[in-house]
Amino acid sequence: MPEPVIPEQWREELFELLRIPSVSADPAHAADVRRAAEWVCDFVRAAGGECELVETDAQPLAVGEIRASSGAEDAPTVLVYGHVDVQPPAPLGAWESPPFEPEIRGEWLYGRGVADDKGNLYLLFKAAALLAGEGALPVHVRVACDAEEEIGGHSIVEFLARDDRGADACLIFDGGMAKRDVPLFMVGTRGLAYFHVRLRTGERDLHSGIFGGAALNAVHALADTLRAVTEMPQELRRGIVPPTPEEVAAWSELDPGAAVLAEQGARPKDERAAEEFYARTFGDAAVDVNGIAGGEPLLQKTVLPVEAEANVSIRLAPGQDAEEIALAFERILREAAPPGAELDVERWSTAPAGLVDPQAPAVRLAQDAFERALGVRPLLVRSGGTLPIVPALADRGIPTVLSGFDLPEGNVHSPNERLLVRYVPLGVATARELFTGLAALR
Repeated sequence: MPEPVIPEQWREELFELLRIPSVSADPAHAADVRRAAEWVCDFVRAAGGECELVETDAQPLAVGEIRASSGAEDAPTVLVYGHVDVQPPAPLGAWESPPFEPEIRGEWLYGRGVADDKGNLYLLFKAAALLAGEGALPVHVRVACDAEEEIGGHSIVEFLARDDRGADACLIFDGGMAKRDVPLFMVGTRGLAYFHVRLRTGERDLHSGIFGGAALNAVHALADTLRAVTEMPQELRRGIVPPTPEEVAAWSELDPGAAVLAEQGARPKDERAAEEFYARTFGDAAVDVNGIAGGEPLLQKTVLPVEAEANVSIRLAPGQDAEEIALAFERILREAAPPGAELDVERWSTAPAGLVDPQAPAVRLAQDAFERALGVRPLLVRSGGTLPIVPALADRGIPTVLSGFDLPEGNVHSPNERLLVRYVPLGVATARELFTGLAALR
């Protein structure tokens, strides 16, 4: 049987979006980011809906709706969320084709944003447009599209907090599969608290021959201080909601932890790390030092550094209170600093963890829809990453279906980002089944 291909009209639409260099991290591309949001508005309007840009303190949101074809009074409302900003394409020399000139080579469609998240988002948009054009859209499709997700923007969270319309469910295709044709639904996301830590031990660097072993060394002192949190005291695990038996059973369907680590060229943290890979990355909190500086690491310089600094973060597991854990984290650091050291702790960001009820009717209906379209029932797992919109939706009582068609080899955030060509028509077909199936929420 021949592989599914992308119809010409779809390809032109998708390529037009992919060609926009909407890099939100680069101020030089601010106009391009806005242009990508305007593309969303144009697409929704062409599908018979209404859509407009909603200004924020940063990049605008594209907010609109395609109304149900019939039975508008009783039709459920499904919110579609995604983001049209993309990661910077550097290093450009590592790309085999220009990042903003989409190209099909073999079974893959290449281009920055094709997997994260423009290509995935297009699948939902196109399915809604097709159903509307056929007079067969059974739900109201609300659109809330972000243009600053890649820089951690919170405009979408603030929008949801003041939105008085709500929805019966939310669809987000900003995820992927465990491997080819093994779809996943993410029913939990980890939160994040990020800190910058600076430690001083005196007035100036000191001669290590004269003062070594007698005076405080800032690098040593900072390493000892950080150890108090990297060893993960039980206080930093407070409030964790353990994965359900269904989630734990799903882990056995995924690649073994040892294989996942090896594929990334990583080495296990300890002798149990591979065996406990999913328990640690999906269901537990984790502290990591993300960068550290102090003294002279390149030239021979025999000193006791007077200052050292580090970035350190904790990924919060579903169920944990972000503010409570962040305050405990700061306190543990301050208590661990050695006498005489001056410790300064700045919290740079906080984002809560999210949890989706796997028994929610929207989740079960969506699993049924995926199974009808793909012949495979999605596995319910958690994500090790952070997506602030998931807890924001939970706060509004909106169940979330977080899935997508990216693959582990899709090179997300890396050069040569790619999406399987056949997943474009299959993804649209799946999204059609989703909108149709969620009509049962009425």
